[in-house]
Amino acid sequence: MAHPLSGAGWNVLARVCAEAGAPVPRARLLPIVAAILGRLPFTLLEKVLTATRVPPLAALPPPLVILGHWRSGTTHLVNMLGQGDFAYAPPVSVGMPFEMLTLGRLLKPMLERALPEGRFIDQVAVTPTSPQEDEIAIANMSAISFYHGIYFPAACDKFVNRGLFFDGASEADIAAWAQAFTLFTRKVSWAAGCKPALIKNPVYTARPAMLKALLPGAKFIHIHRDPYAVFFSMRNFWAKLFQALALQPFAHVDIDELVLTVYARMMTAFEEEARGWAAPDFVEVAYGDLDARPLETVERIYEALELPGFAAARPKMAAYLATVARYEKNRFRADPEAVAKVSARWAPWIARWGDARPSAA
Repeated sequence: MAHPLSGAGWNVLARVCAEAGAPVPRARLLPIVAAILGRLPFTLLEKVLTATRVPPLAALPPPLVILGHWRSGTTHLVNMLGQGDFAYAPPVSVGMPFEMLTLGRLLKPMLERALPEGRFIDQVAVTPTSPQEDEIAIANMSAISFYHGIYFPAACDKFVNRGLFFDGASEADIAAWAQAFTLFTRKVSWAAGCKPALIKNPVYTARPAMLKALLPGAKFIHIHRDPYAVFFSMRNFWAKLFQALALQPFAHVDIDELVLTVYARMMTAFEEEARGWAAPDFVEVAYGDLDARPLETVERIYEALELPGFAAARPKMAAYLATVARYEKNRFRADPEAVAKVSARWAPWIARWGDARPSAA
């Protein structure tokens, strides 16, 4: 399977490799470079197409944005909402953001056959029409992405903190990130017939105010989950992604500390920036409610945000739920040391959203 950076721009690859902190084996880089060079004619063609055909963001319907820390139910929620009348990013578009409208369409049948049956982290099914978060696309379009910390673990802290919180990013870096984000969002919306974009990316939970400024009229959903469950699932998330995508050794990365620090910073930023947000532009839901009463919870979202079309989408949502009825969630051991660390470091969010403290196995 090709590495996600095979869809990167040359300038992005050159910069992140220069900042990678340690050499990357030539054998790992050569296929990525070959893919970039092979795509180049279509990259240039699509640049012209986008400039002449794809409307500016202001001329497109305001998006619907799903916020929430990883492992909080954002995927289940986007899969349900994706049954409605929205535009979303399918797998081919996130893998080839610069050529999604040209080469991506030509290669779509072949690329779809190459899709894994399930995600690396939890085996949630991946189909040619599964809604994807845009972060892999953004990592191919910009040097500002936490995924670069996974691809290049020697510089993990630098890339993760810059990608999530803009630590060390210049004004030009942030402007380039915003340009990449809005360009990809425009293309996704236009490719689906100018429908409202359905955006799901946990990264944006750390910068809701910026998303609101970039997307006038957008509506936002925040989904939250018991922090203990998030922590133990996040251990698996990082470990699996490093195993699958790292281009350098990663044994030195303290995954527990990474999870603990990122969650606290992300949720603090979210609370500060989204304070006072309310319906009909913002709604908050609990993963427990979505899991136990999915259709009722999504209907509440539609009502709170004054979104049209729930009655038409409901049968499709019910059909989707039938396909995942037998899906078994990952289960993780709650070791005493980790439970103590989470209890101490995430106390405010445990008090607000937590279930009972897990018993150690």
